[in-house]
Amino acid sequence: LYDGDLYGHVPPNPAHEVTVEFVSANPTGPLHVGHGRGAAYGASLASILQASGYLVQREYYVNDNGRQMDILAVSVWLRYLELCGEEIDFPDNGYRGDYIYDIAREVRSETGDKWRFKGHEVTDGLPPDEEEGGNRETHIDAFIDRARELLGHAGYLVFFETSVNSILNDIQQDLSDFGVHFDHWFSEKELENSDAIRRAVERLEENGHLYVKDGATWFRASELGDEKDRVIIRENGRSTYFASDIAYFLNKMERGFEKALYIFGADHHGYIARLRAAALGLGEDPERLEILLVQFAVLYRDGEKVSMSTRSGQFISLRELREEVGSDAARFFYVMRSHEQHLDFDLDLAKSRTNENPVYYIQYAHARICSVFRNLEQMDETHNQAIGEAALNLLTEPNETLLLRALSRYPEVIESSARLRAPHQLAHYLQALATEFHAYYNSHQFLVEDENIRNVRLNLILATQIVLANGLELLGISAPEAM
Repeated sequence: LYDGDLYGHVPPNPAHEVTVEFVSANPTGPLHVGHGRGAAYGASLASILQASGYLVQREYYVNDNGRQMDILAVSVWLRYLELCGEEIDFPDNGYRGDYIYDIAREVRSETGDKWRFKGHEVTDGLPPDEEEGGNRETHIDAFIDRARELLGHAGYLVFFETSVNSILNDIQQDLSDFGVHFDHWFSEKELENSDAIRRAVERLEENGHLYVKDGATWFRASELGDEKDRVIIRENGRSTYFASDIAYFLNKMERGFEKALYIFGADHHGYIARLRAAALGLGEDPERLEILLVQFAVLYRDGEKVSMSTRSGQFISLRELREEVGSDAARFFYVMRSHEQHLDFDLDLAKSRTNENPVYYIQYAHARICSVFRNLEQMDETHNQAIGEAALNLLTEPNETLLLRALSRYPEVIESSARLRAPHQLAHYLQALATEFHAYYNSHQFLVEDENIRNVRLNLILATQIVLANGLELLGISAPEAM
């Protein structure tokens, strides 16, 4: 335990290479607290898998293509026109929030009024929105077409790319500040611009799983376990989101991963059967695909539920959560319950500095051990591990036996947390270990005169400190030396 090796960790096995994709939020706005749970869960699981011997690659799939990105670009353009002095009724299903104005200001500061058009030029001839008896989807699509027409390719790209890059940079910074890092940011646009989608479609066709109906190309997903067949090429020749999903899975298999783990929000339940059907259609083993669904997180402040909505702009961002409770508390609270269970996140408890706050309780155990060794140094004494090792038979107190048993369980907890995809098991273990340590600390002296008892007890609490620090690190949480 003291020779530099990580106790409980298994050496990496090249035969077990896995890619873990998580968060992958559309770059249409800042990350909110729902994304935060997926980020904390995915990052913790990836670290635990790595500790249990997997070669792990952490990946974020950037949805930087398609209709939602067009809606974002048009939303920014319309706010830009407002900043230029034009009055235009903003579409109901455009993206709102102050961040849209921020991006619009960025474009205007760089280009001035170059992309300004009169309000009537933008709106004349557009189909009515829902309030006027029209269709809100048709209404926003008409705005997109009008933007492409007036701005031209170069102008449209200014708003599209500035919007995507600005929000993606914000997401990357947010995740970094949250202690969540990725090995690869995979662009959907690059997937479409390459021949990946074409090759995936050809593979499905070769395997006899495609047919044409009403001018569109359909995948016979219902014959492979999905609830219905899926369009992969629209009648206008453009591929669908699902075609990109299929090509992305094939890309992961071609990169040689033994298994592809997807971590989605609970609203993506339909993707399980859909992607398994895609794997079968491609002739790949569906067991190499694993989809984990993370249930929703609900914030409570002063006993009241905090509501949020992304498109309206009225949401609690991950950044606001971190600023309010700190990254450590947020990371722990997100994983302290199974990802399959709904999470009620108590903001007041997460901010408290009491033993009722589990992350504070665990960190305090680590800090207490550090304080013991600082006191030892102030006494001009040293810790002799060899003397302690030779005196193991002196650890006979009930608190010592319980603590030794808790420490011996750590490798088993790592293995189980990885196998069951359950970081909450590690979180609960750390709470239990902290409980055993605090009980020991409150009932026994460590810095006693007898050097045999002193050193064997210091060995025991040093082992506890190492396990606490290693476990917290796997969950992305700091192990402070003083509190």
